[in-house]
Amino acid sequence: MSKAVPQPVTQLIDALSRLPGVGPKTASRLTYYLLRAPDELSQTLSSAISDLKTKTRYCSVCYNITEDDPCAICSDSGRDATQIVVVEEPLDVLAVERTGAFQGRYHVLHGAISPVDGIGPEALRIRELVRRVEAGGVLEVIVATNPGMEGDATSMYLQRQLAPTGVKLTRLARGLPTGGDLEYVDSVTLLRALQGRNEL
Repeated sequence: MSKAVPQPVTQLIDALSRLPGVGPKTASRLTYYLLRAPDELSQTLSSAISDLKTKTRYCSVCYNITEDDPCAICSDSGRDATQIVVVEEPLDVLAVERTGAFQGRYHVLHGAISPVDGIGPEALRIRELVRRVEAGGVLEVIVATNPGMEGDATSMYLQRQLAPTGVKLTRLARGLPTGGDLEYVDSVTLLRALQGRNEL
């Protein structure tokens, strides 16, 4: 950037442009907006980012993002502990919860198997899922990975890993668009996919 632009401005533009979906132009617009905005907005944003990193953690049971460990869903005795929906990301938990149809528990893998990107099964929370199932009490694992090559590869790997446990293994029905992300699917489509899941 030009020497006419102060260092703190270029630093924030650079930091914002590293966020997904934010290019250099959007990062510049956001930075200059924050410069003109009341100090309170910048302080609130700074505090929220700081709290995000210091006050959240992964649930030791399902690996969803939480403030308390275990998380509210894993701690809820009213939830059905015999069913686990396996999702790729924490945002996918929110998508399934929006349907209001599932009252079981979750397991967040934090990604999907993608050899092209160098992501193998060991980088995901698959071992922890297998241990949860082997501990007993789980009757059905519903695989809710995103439709597409990575989601299918992850689903097949989960099938191989969980087969020896004898747990019923199902996958969301194919009402979901291939190549889409679960977090962007509307609630009706996701509800139908959840209700029409198939055994693997």
